[in-house]
Amino acid sequence: MIRKTLHRFMTLLGLSLMSSSVVSAAEDSRPTRCYEMRTYFAAAGKLDALHARFRDHTTKLFTKHGMTNVGYWVPKDNAENKLVYLLSYPDLAAREASWKAFQDDPEWKAAKDASEVDGKLVEKVDSRFLSLTDFSPEPKDGAAEGAHVFELRTYTASPGNLPLLLDRFRQHTLGLFSRHGMEHFAYFTPATGQAGEKDTLIYLLKHKSVEAQKASFDAFRADPEWVKVKEDSEKAGGGSLTIPDGVKSETLTATDYSPVK
Repeated sequence: MIRKTLHRFMTLLGLSLMSSSVVSAAEDSRPTRCYEMRTYFAAAGKLDALHARFRDHTTKLFTKHGMTNVGYWVPKDNAENKLVYLLSYPDLAAREASWKAFQDDPEWKAAKDASEVDGKLVEKVDSRFLSLTDFSPEPKDGAAEGAHVFELRTYTASPGNLPLLLDRFRQHTLGLFSRHGMEHFAYFTPATGQAGEKDTLIYLLKHKSVEAQKASFDAFRADPEWVKVKEDSEKAGGGSLTIPDGVKSETLTATDYSPVK
């Protein structure tokens, strides 16, 4: 009897180890594609010149050096003269190699020098490396679908609650967004080692118009299913899953040279 029990235990242990190996192998084979969201703050009066440099030179040189132009946007109310754009690379090492080649390219140096004859075009650059969540679609250009309004939303989770927040999106929020006419573009968390890795969700939605954006969110927030899901998740998390003032939203429009519209 003892021998049979021991044999059964060893068999189950072997299956468990095999299952762990399969999971580990699947994790090892997950895509390593790296995304980078860059925000440029143009110098006063220089935003149009910055657009011209991207339109005529920069985007083509990015492609030349193996970078993928995903999207370029400006805020609807652009008091800070911002340009927000998203690039992707096979992985972080490829990103470093591509940027070095780009910055060393004589064509880029000439374009940059010519554009800055009357002063620098950019006062400040913010950069964030991002990874797609497991529930995110792959960002697609969608140019044939016509122009959209984009919404960039950034959530800062309350301590320890990012997994619950992500699970709420995975299990409920995305479906409810779709129900109320919102289109998913991409959902990210900061890449490993980046600031906000443990508490930040960044995502982009597409709307037909600013009016449609408002109508969709009004209907979403009033949906009884959302009200219950939110209540249940906050009970599990011991309160709000985001910190006070931890949800930021910015309405964006695509530039004329953006692959997405």
